Amino acid sequence: MKLSNSCVILGGGGHARMLIEILTIREIPIVGILDKNQELWGQTNQGVSVLGGDERLPEIKDQVKWFAIGLGGVGNNLPRQKLFEYALSQGLDPITIIHPTAIVSEWARLGRGCQLLPGSIINAGSVLGDNVIINSGAIVEHDCQIGSHVHVATGARLASTVSIGTGTHIGIGATVRQCIKIGDYALVAAGAVVVKDVAPRVVVTGVPARVQRKIE
Repeated sequence: MKLSNSCVILGGGGHARMLIEILTIREIPIVGILDKNQELWGQTNQGVSVLGGDERLPEIKDQVKWFAIGLGGVGNNLPRQKLFEYALSQGLDPITIIHPTAIVSEWARLGRGCQLLPGSIINAGSVLGDNVIINSGAIVEHDCQIGSHVHVATGARLASTVSIGTGTHIGIGATVRQCIKIGDYALVAAGAVVVKDVAPRVVVTGVPARVQRKIE
């Protein structure tokens, strides 16, 4: 039987804990967690059962309305992107998850399935794509453009009018100067200070940030 406002979480690690907390606050029923790690099957994560692997989604999709990606992204957001696209292909809707302490301007626009964690800030005129994580304490200043499947990690700061391409990862505590453009699937390392545009599929580190290698 389909529950009109129920949710399944794809990925059962640490990031899922934050989603469970927020969904519980919002009183959204969670049918369960799916995770490819067989060691987690049959266990619980903060009271939510791990039902099995991702391949079980077709079996339970008629019981749920929404999905949430409980897999975090540490430098590589492609696995999150693939899970998101897989759940969409099964006819489920992504749920946008906003912690009560997050601050979101009424003039900001959020894509489908965005996750705004405790203390994050999204200011006026900013536009987020689908499946974006703005992690705890991260700041997105006004008029930023953030592509789909991006992760802005804990405490990172984007100054105004920053543009970030699809699938890019902005590391913990990184700072991006105003008007900077960062290409698709790039990786800005933790603590980096970005003062020049960043090409697609490269890793930048340091203060100021410099290219260390290409991402194949």
